Amino acid sequence: MNAAAVPVTSKSALATYAPRPIKRERRTQSEMNVIIDGLYAILEEAHPMSVRQVFYQATTHGLVGKTEAEYKGTVIRLLSKLRRYKLIPFDWITDNTRWMRKPTTHDSMEAALAETARFYRRSLWADTDVTVEVWLEKDALSGVLYDVTATYDVPLMVTRGYPSLSFLQSAAEAFEVDGREVYIYYFGDWDPSGLDISRVVERDLRELAPNVNITFERVAVTEVQIKRWNLPTRPTKKTDTRAKTFKGDSVEVDAIPSEDLRLLASMCIEEHIDRRQLEELRNIEVQERETLSHFAQTFRRSAGGGAA
Repeated sequence: MNAAAVPVTSKSALATYAPRPIKRERRTQSEMNVIIDGLYAILEEAHPMSVRQVFYQATTHGLVGKTEAEYKGTVIRLLSKLRRYKLIPFDWITDNTRWMRKPTTHDSMEAALAETARFYRRSLWADTDVTVEVWLEKDALSGVLYDVTATYDVPLMVTRGYPSLSFLQSAAEAFEVDGREVYIYYFGDWDPSGLDISRVVERDLRELAPNVNITFERVAVTEVQIKRWNLPTRPTKKTDTRAKTFKGDSVEVDAIPSEDLRLLASMCIEEHIDRRQLEELRNIEVQERETLSHFAQTFRRSAGGGAA
């Protein structure tokens, strides 16, 4: 019987005969291919990225809707398939939430010398009067910023939300022992908890290292960036106890494209670097690495009975 032809005489009757909500139609294969091509293009241009970053870029490009259902049911699912089928390299997606603890070991002394030569780095900050660190709220983005911090020999400190007191105490003790002026550049979400985390980190570090001159700067996310870059937003969680004093939507640090995050980190660090001294240090580093390689080769020849 057609529901429209039934006379509605009560709320119960309306509930009985009202047509069911229409389910959203599945995307066609052609539509899915457009999304897949778009995800590939996003990653090809600016890898590595976290899955969340890819999602925000996909919403910006109009590939998917800005919902958790699209994030989990479309972006996560498709990126998993693309990696499983080897259509995109695994290292295009960062994930630092799972890692192994194991001491560094070598097959021989020769191997130890060879590895030391290969990875030898000179301290960039040993002769400077400042200490520079980059602090990051989300571990998922550490793979995005590590290339920058590693290049400039700068510690990357990941708080994973609110850091433990032990974590902050350890950092503060290192500042006190070092004794130099400290510059901390912080990357975190623009939401009630994200803003409070940076406040707590700054407050506690100053309390735990009272004898150290600390400059603390929130680099991202900021109100200026949200407006200037038209960053994707999400509804602020009303369950957050700090939401009462927070106005507007929230913006995750993942919403900033990888290349912009890396550029921000580079600009902050380079403020404290003398480019001429950096070039000199790099030249010395190359020479010392070659010396170590020579030691490794000499040891190999000696161990094998050949002429040194």
